[in-house]
Amino acid sequence: MNVHAVGGAMVIASARDLGLAVRQARQDRGRTQSEVAAAARVSRRWLSDLEAGKPSAEFGLILRTLDAVGLGLDAFPVEPAPEGLDLDTLFEDGRG
Repeated sequence: MNVHAVGGAMVIASARDLGLAVRQARQDRGRTQSEVAAAARVSRRWLSDLEAGKPSAEFGLILRTLDAVGLGLDAFPVEPAPEGLDLDTLFEDGRG
């Protein structure tokens, strides 16, 4: 998993990272996609797409899904990435 922890929090830098974090939280709680989808009032297909890292998803639905799997969202200042830097590629290469 490319999602990494900083001070107990996950740093999510892409839709793929978000999907992996949601899937892991769901599995850690022993819940099925259908159970979480019902709790978040989204379709199981939508949840499956989110967990697969689909890059476009309505933010309100994401927030409901995070709540359904027991995750919160926090924003904090970060240094901007150099222009043209692809974080997914950086982490996949094992350099990040």
